[in-house]
Amino acid sequence: MKRGTLPGQGRRRKAPAGTGRVREPGRGGDPKPFGNAIRDLLATRGWEQRAAVGGVFGNWAGLVGPELAEHTRPEKFDDGELTVVADSTTWATQLRLLSSTLVRRLNEQLGHGTVKRVKVVGPSSGPRRTGAWRVR
Repeated sequence: MKRGTLPGQGRRRKAPAGTGRVREPGRGGDPKPFGNAIRDLLATRGWEQRAAVGGVFGNWAGLVGPELAEHTRPEKFDDGELTVVADSTTWATQLRLLSSTLVRRLNEQLGHGTVKRVKVVGPSSGPRRTGAWRVR
C-alpha cells in the first residue's frame, strides 16, 4: 500500500483472463420472494399443470370430502383423464354418480378443460375361472 492512501483504495490486481465469474443471462438484480420464484420456474419449464394435479392428489380429502376420500384415491392423471380407485363396488358406483360434479370442481381448481373425464376403477377380485359353472 502506498503512503497516503486509505485501505481498500490501493491498486488492485486484476484476475487472469477467464477466471472471473460470469453471470447467466437473466439472472441478477434483487432477490425475489420464494413463491414468485417457484411460479416463474414452473411456468418456464411448463410444469404448472403437473404441479396443480399433484396438489389435487395431495388434497383429495379436501376436494371430495373425508368420507369419500377414505374409500377412494386418485391413482393417475394422463391426457385429461383422472383415474380413481375405489375400495368397493359400492363406493365405485357412488363416485361414478358424482363424476360430473368432480370434473367441474377439478377444472375450477386446475383450469378449464384440464380434466375431461374421471375413470373409476373398482376393486379387483382376481381372474375369473373359465369353463363349466361351479356351485360351492
